[in-house]
Amino acid sequence: MERLVYLDHAATTPLHPQALSAMLPYLAGNFGNPSTTYALGRAAADAVQRARRTVASVLGCRPGEVVFTSGGTESINTAIKGVAFQQKRARAGNHIVTSTIEHHAVLHACQYLERFGFVVSYVPVDAQGLVDPEHVAAAITGDTVLVSIMAANNEIGTVEPVAEIAAAVAARAKSLRKRIPFHSDAVQVPNSLALAVDGLGVDLLSLAAHKFRGPKGMGVLYMRRGVPFLSQQDGGGQERQRRAGTENVAGIVGTAEALRLTQDSLRADAARTRALAERLRDGILRAVPGSRLNGHAERRLANNVSISFEDADAQELIRDLDAAGIACSAGSACGGTTVEPSHVLLAIGLPLDRAVSTLRLTLGAETDAADIDRVLEVLPALVERSRARRLVPAG
Repeated sequence: MERLVYLDHAATTPLHPQALSAMLPYLAGNFGNPSTTYALGRAAADAVQRARRTVASVLGCRPGEVVFTSGGTESINTAIKGVAFQQKRARAGNHIVTSTIEHHAVLHACQYLERFGFVVSYVPVDAQGLVDPEHVAAAITGDTVLVSIMAANNEIGTVEPVAEIAAAVAARAKSLRKRIPFHSDAVQVPNSLALAVDGLGVDLLSLAAHKFRGPKGMGVLYMRRGVPFLSQQDGGGQERQRRAGTENVAGIVGTAEALRLTQDSLRADAARTRALAERLRDGILRAVPGSRLNGHAERRLANNVSISFEDADAQELIRDLDAAGIACSAGSACGGTTVEPSHVLLAIGLPLDRAVSTLRLTLGAETDAADIDRVLEVLPALVERSRARRLVPAG
């Protein structure tokens, strides 16, 4: 059987062997509850705190500013809802600023808050998916209580000017004489960029472990000390009263180890991945007429290749590539007899026919040159087959 060519690392990544090894003791003999006070529980609590210090070291923050969650979605929801409700409770305002290309975890959290009287401004992006810091600042009003702009887009790979946006938010907040926390969904970033929170200028940052070769069901929320926050999950006093629930000790340990390994080897790994991604991109653009790259050509994640194929059907391409042993994603979601185009692709101005002909190919640590060769060998013919199918009259 041929090796699977896995090009969907933006969706999930395989667990790092060293992260798995670090987790195993806490899935077997070291099974204690960190909230208990006897030796077995203390050993678990010590493991959690060591992991917290490791994550804090990577982020350049205090260990007490690290909150472990069940994933990126919870981290995002906790940040946005926790800050918004506390700010409203303190009568600081009810206005939130975000962008039109955010992950659904952000957009749906904001839509949820609209049901509770919050007003949300959705800042547009340019044709490359870039958010303009000046547009963010202009959207802020005296009632603004939170700004949430992603660090990099999960679909088209564009890396946003987060530090510049953070500076613009801080300047506008200062002129209004109020504190406006800035949150960033950085779920896609760890494999491409450093995560120093002070350099980014963020007050809150969300991560998902399975995007950087950690375990599924684990996330990280960085929360700067003093950020207004109302807990969204009540119960015990875990995570300094910010996120109740018995800690997933093995998951926390695996998350910290995977994040440390990813960031320790970031420069070399990102350079290798970027070279392969550029080879894949250039090869497709040369071999397939009517193909076009989406997102910024330079300011993009090292592993992301998003390409639209004129007159092709992405869902057909996904199925045909899967049959050929190649896994990747489309820029649209198929539901029954309809195809829902990506909101990101529409937000950057792609017409509907291009949005539904888009593939997202994302590389990872195990991707090699043979994988790229395999895609370049198979894909051009599959695109032509898809185009031919669309030209056949119905009936």
